[in-house]
Amino acid sequence: MADKRDYYEVLGVDRGADDATIKSAYRKLAKKYHPDMNPGDTEAEKKFKEASEAYAVLSDAEKRRQYDQFGHAAFDGSAGAGGFDFSGMDMGDIFGDIFGDLFGGGRSSRRANNGPMRGANLRTSVRITFEEAIFGCEKEIELTLKDNCSTCHGTGAKPGTSPVTCEKCGGKGQVVFTQQSLFGMVRNVQTCPDCHGTGQIIKEKCTDCHGTGYIANRKKIQVSIPAGIDNGQSIRIRDKGEPGTNGGPRGDLMVEVVVSRHPIFQRQDANIFSTAPISFAVAALGGDVKISTVDGDVLYTVKPGTQTDTKVRLKGKGVPSLRNKDIRGDHYVTLVVQVPTKLNEDAKEALRKFDEASGNTLNQSPEGNEKSKRKGFKFK
Repeated sequence: MADKRDYYEVLGVDRGADDATIKSAYRKLAKKYHPDMNPGDTEAEKKFKEASEAYAVLSDAEKRRQYDQFGHAAFDGSAGAGGFDFSGMDMGDIFGDIFGDLFGGGRSSRRANNGPMRGANLRTSVRITFEEAIFGCEKEIELTLKDNCSTCHGTGAKPGTSPVTCEKCGGKGQVVFTQQSLFGMVRNVQTCPDCHGTGQIIKEKCTDCHGTGYIANRKKIQVSIPAGIDNGQSIRIRDKGEPGTNGGPRGDLMVEVVVSRHPIFQRQDANIFSTAPISFAVAALGGDVKISTVDGDVLYTVKPGTQTDTKVRLKGKGVPSLRNKDIRGDHYVTLVVQVPTKLNEDAKEALRKFDEASGNTLNQSPEGNEKSKRKGFKFK
């Protein structure tokens, strides 16, 4: 047994690794070295057998306990590959889950559920405005929904006839077959190819639904959009999805909300952000300015000497909470001082006098050498 590698080393896991870690490590190695993925590669086949033997031991609590205590000697002298007895193991249980996604589920050992099954969910979207997202609204959407065929009542069979039990699977919806593997015969279970897992065969199909049991109809559905919903969030409408099978309930309809951009407002969580222009005179002397909010225009008193990019908070003018529309975020406004671009002579003269009275910045003498003056530099 000296030439056999440690099972934990083979899988690349620590001795304290849990079952999920061991299974994940084996899954990666099995996919990498499986003979079907490496035809003719004897080295890959050897590594696959080595990893499978390690997983067969470490995935079994009792065998792992024995291995941790005695090492490879715990299985010395037993039959099977590499000194370990695989004959008593259901390799379908090991490989079914591991290779289900690799081989399209053909080797899966999971049993199909022929009882009532819930229908699949449907997804669609609806576009709303920024204001509609803030205050909520009602929207009508139109989509195609499946309903039970009124002619065959959902059986798919022609009126006066009934589906019959599938002869291939005996109504179980699954067929069992054995397959030769590296470790002997492996028992596999797969969906019946004749009845596709339903366990029944429709000999004479309904002419209205063509054996599907459903009729597709275009329908209009009202969607109540709650106040405060954000872009990308979805609304669940119960029992408006795909019909269930074998008497199962319908799935749900998931409506994703797409909120259009607003030319002025921006949203971040429960708060709204915007900018508001103010004149130089209002910024210097103070006064009332009109600010747009989702609730309409409000008057805000600007303090004298307000600088551009000053941020003000309008409490409770933000987005309502989805849980309680009476609780709202805030609206943050950035004040931007506007500099006039067109002035008549009277305004220019008034501005010059203002400058003379407040610091005479227009007539400051530049200092420095001639080179600096030519470059347009001015010094205090």
